[in-house]
Amino acid sequence: MGGLENLRYEKYVQELIAGKTQRQAYREAFPRSKNWKDKTVDSKASDLLKNGDDGKVLERYNELRDRLVKESEDECIAKAKDVLKELTLVGFSNAADYAKVVEREAYTEVNGKTVPLLDAEGNPMKYRTVELELTENLTEEQQKALSVIKKGRDGLEQKPCDKLKALELLGRYLGMWNDKMNVSGSVEVNNPFEGLTTDQLKKMIDDG
Repeated sequence: MGGLENLRYEKYVQELIAGKTQRQAYREAFPRSKNWKDKTVDSKASDLLKNGDDGKVLERYNELRDRLVKESEDECIAKAKDVLKELTLVGFSNAADYAKVVEREAYTEVNGKTVPLLDAEGNPMKYRTVELELTENLTEEQQKALSVIKKGRDGLEQKPCDKLKALELLGRYLGMWNDKMNVSGSVEVNNPFEGLTTDQLKKMIDDG
């Protein structure tokens, strides 16, 4: 249906879908009813929803309600995919992308000149240090896996998000861990990602 021909009926349905009570929706659609008694409005509103326009009002209400439920489900799935994508970026990030151990020659100052330090055999002495990768050299996905980028007293600091925690959350969502739980009663869960492997999940996120 593209909407009810009677605009007041359509207004009534739209207000219901927006979250109004039947009484509130009826009074919005039929302004004259604002001076009526609540009992009268409630009766009119109930009858309109059930029988209005030979059942077309109820049909229109069900149509919009079902569409709203579908959109809400799609939104939840989209949000879940966003969360899973972020967890995947962190969980499968590589620390070597952000920092690397390099070897440098050691120097010292002698009479105002910088000269290399030599060992007992006359070979240049070397030391190892850690160099951070320039942020501009990181991909957008790699940057999202960083939790800290700042300059402190000890120099620049670049810290990735908690990789193990991200993998743990991914594993729990995929049902990879056998945690013991004592639960009474029954709960039905509709998980659209149930049964997917990690590789399938990553491919689905990349394709999405």
